[in-house]
Amino acid sequence: MRNLWRWSAGVPEVETEAFDHAAQWSPVFEQLMRNRLIVGAYRYGAIGAQFKPPYDRIDSCLRRLRQYHETGNLELLVDVANLCLLEFVECRHPRKHWHSTDDGEHVSTA
Repeated sequence: MRNLWRWSAGVPEVETEAFDHAAQWSPVFEQLMRNRLIVGAYRYGAIGAQFKPPYDRIDSCLRRLRQYHETGNLELLVDVANLCLLEFVECRHPRKHWHSTDDGEHVSTA
């Protein structure tokens, strides 16, 4: 697939390495997320439960991301991921939508 656009554009192929799809995920990170989501269900209510207060997950997420940036505490990244997941599922944003694009903005090197 990596050379597909090259074939259609008439550009020479590049040599590709074997790609391990399973390596593109962290089972440890996922388990930590799941563990915290279970505890959170008891504290705040299950995902999708009715009558939950309108939590401000965006501000909480940004605050934890800043704390991670300052401290390096990986626990905060699990919290950020879970807050993003909950916002995705229970989104109350008045303009929520899904529009998949490649905006050209990518991660830069440090």
